[in-house]
Formats: sequence, structure tokens, C-alpha cells
Amino acid sequence: MSIGHTLLGLLESGPRHGYDLKRAFDEKFGHDRPLHYGQVYSTMSRLLKNGLVEVDGIEAGGGPERKRYAITDAGITDVARWLATPEKPEPYLQSTLYTKVVLALLTHRDAADILDTQRSEHLRSMRILTDRKRRGDLADQLICDHALFHLEADLRWLELTAARLDKLREVVTA
Repeated sequence: MSIGHTLLGLLESGPRHGYDLKRAFDEKFGHDRPLHYGQVYSTMSRLLKNGLVEVDGIEAGGGPERKRYAITDAGITDVARWLATPEKPEPYLQSTLYTKVVLALLTHRDAADILDTQRSEHLRSMRILTDRKRRGDLADQLICDHALFHLEADLRWLELTAARLDKLREVVTA
């Protein structure tokens, strides 16, 4: 996820302080991985330097000065371009799990155990996500669906690999 573009998009609704941006980000996108304040301010500093935001006002308070940021026309154009650009599909061609299976075969360990353990972990994660999905709002349901579909694809791969384990053993140990 591009944090800079996400913060710019949040600024399109109007100027905000860094604290407000962090809160809005965490509310909408950061359920599982909230932003750190330092990340917000370093990102805003970079966006400011690149002319994508400007300081709309500074408020003095009991602590440090609070800058209010506003998106510039260049920032709006940048967000529009980012939104219109499709994300590159992640093909997962460098799978750690595949590496573990092959290394288990090469070292004469039980690769089936690795696949079984991973299957159990995937199923556990799927149960947790399914429960979260049942209790969540629409945004949380969609996020959980995305994760569940990926886990289902992984499970299909685990089953396929388990079915081909003897053949894979022949290929990698030849």
C-alpha cells in the first residue's frame, strides 16, 4: 500500500493535521497495521518537499506546533494517476513454503509433515478471519474476503503439492 497516496487521498476531503490523518488512516485502513506517528510526519515531509501538499496553517498549543496540511493540485493529479494505475498481480514465484518443501526433500525430512502443519495453520487463520468477517462492518468483511480467497488458493496449492510429493521428490533429488 502506498501510504503517501493514501494520505493524499484522505486530504482531498479537506486540510488536516498529522494526528487527524493518522486517526483517519487507522480507522479506514489500519485495523491490522496502524501507522506510527513518525511514519505520518516523515511521509508528510516528503509530500511537502515534492509539492504534493502544502502547509495550510500552523497552530501553537501546549506542545509542538501543529501543522495543518492541504493537498495541492499536483497532489490531486498524483492521486488520480495512482488510482487509475492497476496494481501488479503478485505471482508468489518465490514462495518460502515451496522452498521449505524442497529443502525437506533434499535433506530427507518429511515434507508431508511440513504441508500438514501449514495446512493446519492456514485453516486456523481462516477460522479467525471468518469469525472477524461475521462480526465486522462491510469494509472489514471485504478485507477478510480478500485474505480468505488468498488462503483458499494456498490450501489448493498445499493439496496439489501433497498429491505430487513423490514426483517432486524424484525431480529434486535426481
